[in-house]
Amino acid sequence: MAQLDAAVLQKYLADHIVGLGQIRDVTKFSDGQSNPTYLIKTDHKQLVLRKKPDGPILKSAHAVEREYRVIKALAASDVPVPLASHLCEDPQVIGTPFYIMSHVEGRTFWDPALPELPFETRARAYDAMNKTLAALHRVDVGAVGLTDFGKPGSYFERQVARWSTQYRASETEYLPDMEAIMRWLSANMVADDGSVALVHGDFRLDNMIFAPDGSAVRALLDWELSTLGHPFADLAYQVALWGMQPDSALRGLAGIDRAAQGLPEDQAYLEAYCTRTGITGIEDWSFYLVFSLFRMAAIVQGVKKRALEGTASNPRALEVGALTGPLSAYAARLAEQA
Repeated sequence: MAQLDAAVLQKYLADHIVGLGQIRDVTKFSDGQSNPTYLIKTDHKQLVLRKKPDGPILKSAHAVEREYRVIKALAASDVPVPLASHLCEDPQVIGTPFYIMSHVEGRTFWDPALPELPFETRARAYDAMNKTLAALHRVDVGAVGLTDFGKPGSYFERQVARWSTQYRASETEYLPDMEAIMRWLSANMVADDGSVALVHGDFRLDNMIFAPDGSAVRALLDWELSTLGHPFADLAYQVALWGMQPDSALRGLAGIDRAAQGLPEDQAYLEAYCTRTGITGIEDWSFYLVFSLFRMAAIVQGVKKRALEGTASNPRALEVGALTGPLSAYAARLAEQA
């Protein structure tokens, strides 16, 4: 992955960022981004640049333009986001489109067991995530100008079709479990209940910046998969990933005594979300879990394909890409039990 040219950025951003100052350093964040992300330090401030990856990419993937739009739209909402300040859609400047946002100080946690936090504050971090997710799903998309941010209705039917297509486009080997869950999802498709919300698409612990003590979410990041969709997709996705093994590249909570670690059980987390969003319960929960795991399996398969082609941003891309098998196997087990 080529380093960005500070001189080129200086010349371009000086015309678009008020009070930019002199750029002193441009450093790529090393982990977790499918869209390469850089910290820009100037005389006066710290900014973050997020761009599309170099090389060929799947159709509709890595949509930094959509990320910029949704972050900009949420600036005055209850959803914590960085301040988005400029979008450059001209690939001639640094090779791909990119946008600039503020740098948010805080902590990022990668292990859902939260070993960095004291026992008594771990539940507060989970409650902060729950509060953030509920706030997101309560956003009035009309009021923030996002009524055309996605297609209303038949969300899961369209998503299964989309990610099946994306998976086929990045398929590198035959995986029986992926074939089985694609068939199962189509055969057990939930009816459209009319629920539409702004959904994040990758709502998990390491896509948030927390206050140092974990008591609040200061910024929700990585919006490239956001759209208008069904709120249960975000909720099920987060909960489903907790079922992964703790030593997996997508760290989970499988086998961990949550009560002993000060962590909420799935049911308690779901009940808190239902209370905050004013719903009484969730039917067809198994479908949402299986769908979420299938979708994540398709996503990491895309990571694997980019790694093999040499265009992946994450240095652990091959390790992440290897999760397609375990994720689809986990989803297949849940489908069999449903």
